[in-house]
Amino acid sequence: MTKLYSLGLGVGTQNSKGEWLEVFYPKPILNPEDAVATAFIDTLGYTGGNVAIDLELSKIDALTSALKNVGAEELASLCTTLRSSTRPVVVTLLDSDAAPSSVPEGYLKLQLISHRLVKPHGTDLTGLFGVLPNVAWTNEGAIDIEELADRQLQARIAGKLLSVDCVDKFPKMTDYIVPQGVRIADTARVRLGAHIGTGTTIMHEGFVNFNAGTLGTSMVEGRISSGVTVGEGSDLGGGCSTMGTLSGGGKVVISVGKESLIGANAGTGIPLGDRCIIESGLYITAGTKLTLLDEKNQPVETVKARDLAGKSDLLFRRNSMTGGVECKTNKSAIALNEELHKNN
Repeated sequence: MTKLYSLGLGVGTQNSKGEWLEVFYPKPILNPEDAVATAFIDTLGYTGGNVAIDLELSKIDALTSALKNVGAEELASLCTTLRSSTRPVVVTLLDSDAAPSSVPEGYLKLQLISHRLVKPHGTDLTGLFGVLPNVAWTNEGAIDIEELADRQLQARIAGKLLSVDCVDKFPKMTDYIVPQGVRIADTARVRLGAHIGTGTTIMHEGFVNFNAGTLGTSMVEGRISSGVTVGEGSDLGGGCSTMGTLSGGGKVVISVGKESLIGANAGTGIPLGDRCIIESGLYITAGTKLTLLDEKNQPVETVKARDLAGKSDLLFRRNSMTGGVECKTNKSAIALNEELHKNN
């Protein structure tokens, strides 16, 4: 067997019981070359499955030699660097894209996304919440919650302060990877497992959850919830929201197409196509009743927002006189209406 879905060589943190809290993979690999996969498989005696293998010095040295023999100099150099680690070193091998069953597997998959090796929904994260431990993220790294009080006391006795930045299952992405070509005003608001496309700017109020993010150049001043993707050239206004699978969206995959705009304090609970606009302050959910308008702003029919899911060139707005929600389109509303009925 020489085929692997993914592999990661990394260094991580364990609690006093030897249980993994987190793992950092400097160079995670998706679909490694056969020669590289063979070097890991033969050296480690790997027989298949998705596994995390703790590496002692002798294994690191043997792996270094095997990688040099197949011309994988970059990975061999990483092995040499990790040899001096005071933290436990691990290699995680995945022969399939199965749901993660361990902390090292979960962290490898999250980093595949943040390294842009796979897009959101591009790898199986089923059950991830049950796999990852809740951790205190501090200025001294990850600490087991049950061991935090003792570590705080030890720091005080030593004349230091142990600062707890957050308590969460997910760390901030930038402690593991800073993708090229992005601006992130507040790094604490972007979780590991976020996919931040080249050219994206995330302002101070912007938030990006894991398994979500932008696919290209975007301006983000609102919330990209778990599972949501935002297309090239789209803009999420200040305080706006996208409904993800963790915030009431169920199993519906919410996405925003290319060159779309969600206004300030607005939001969507349906997938948007390309070049769509939701006016400021208007939140569209699947059950929102709205009136289709023709090119003369005359009503054509009342539909539910879910009927327009994924359609392009739509403007959602609120009628200032009646308070009702309306939808205009760059193409005839009558033609859109016929298309809706045809698809049904």
